[in-house]
Amino acid sequence: MMAKLTVFNHVTLDGFFTDASGDMSFAHRTGPDPEWDAFVEGNAGGGGTLVFGRKTYDMMAGFWPTPAAEQMMPLVAERMNNLPKVVFSRTMKRASWNNTTLVTGDLGSAVRALKRESGEDMVILGSGSIVSQLTELRLIDAYQFVVDPVVLGKGRTMFETVTGKVPLRLTSSRIFGNGNVLLSYELGT
Repeated sequence: MMAKLTVFNHVTLDGFFTDASGDMSFAHRTGPDPEWDAFVEGNAGGGGTLVFGRKTYDMMAGFWPTPAAEQMMPLVAERMNNLPKVVFSRTMKRASWNNTTLVTGDLGSAVRALKRESGEDMVILGSGSIVSQLTELRLIDAYQFVVDPVVLGKGRTMFETVTGKVPLRLTSSRIFGNGNVLLSYELGT
């Protein structure tokens, strides 16, 4: 059975996953919400392989192995640091974050091979250019979007380079007390 590839990303009400300068801090602006916190911890425990582009990898590798991350979210930090990770980059020479494999070759071919051979499901975090390219190639099986109740006005979408219509089918939704809404989709027909 082929591994499933899922995207998990935050987006704003106006459809952006980063602001115009690449900042994603809007996704972490919520106040205390025990239900949301439990969801984040449970989601981090899902296992599988984490998939990143270089920019998101650099951001994650710069935060999760730190004492601040361990103090703020110990369970999530432990899982982020120990889960297997794949980073796609044409410019990196090595990936030093624990349990990371660097892939420098063709993105589509590499993902097809990972889906066939890995046996473990994979999730893309952030990594808009990777999401866009793999959506165009129809290699993403499912999308999970957390819609944050904020409008940025300008920013980047995850689908900037997609050239055709990609039908999706809603599989579930969930509303949190902090105003976040989780929408889960699979490729439609």
